[in-house]
Amino acid sequence: MVTHARCWWFITFTEKLETMFDFRKPDPAQIDDFIEVQAQLELTYSSIGATRSPAPPDGFQVDHNRICLGQGRAVYEQAKRALQDWQHFRLNWVSLHHPDALPEPGQTVAILAHALGLWVLNASRVVYVLEETEPVQRYAFAYGTLPEHAECGEERFQVEWRSDDDSVWYDLYAFSRPQQLLSKIAYPYVRRKQKQFARDSLQTMKAAVGKDKK
Repeated sequence: MVTHARCWWFITFTEKLETMFDFRKPDPAQIDDFIEVQAQLELTYSSIGATRSPAPPDGFQVDHNRICLGQGRAVYEQAKRALQDWQHFRLNWVSLHHPDALPEPGQTVAILAHALGLWVLNASRVVYVLEETEPVQRYAFAYGTLPEHAECGEERFQVEWRSDDDSVWYDLYAFSRPQQLLSKIAYPYVRRKQKQFARDSLQTMKAAVGKDKK
């Protein structure tokens, strides 16, 4: 016999899957509604802002990837503008929906990915933006996960200009763990997609800076 509690859990779980996973691509109005709901909710982890530190919180998978974009102030400024314009998300299987404004704390964004025939919609919130000149010149921001996200954790996107050799780098740093049941079941596949995103994002930023140089 199925209890009322079990029926409630199944209905809630099914509704959540329909929100995040769909065989049809959501239209802009649906994504706007998704962002509006998620903007009212709390982040799903306690170590908010921990990507500022090289020591991640316990219990999370850590990913750190970097690529040299070139040398000099001009390249740094081009990379900074590309990051502010979220060009690192302009991939053929991932797109990001966000306000037409520079990244700032409190912004809620939706990441739409297409994989295995499904459209997956994830919600995140910008938790900090920083710009520093010492010990290296850098611009960075990070977002953290909201309840309707397959993962739990935080990711930082950074460009830096190093004075010792004049090099400019794009740097990705994240800690995460699966949050939804499907992401736990399919975790090996999720990890492959996370690594693919890192590779594709690095190359997209490299191409964006190269394009601006022409």
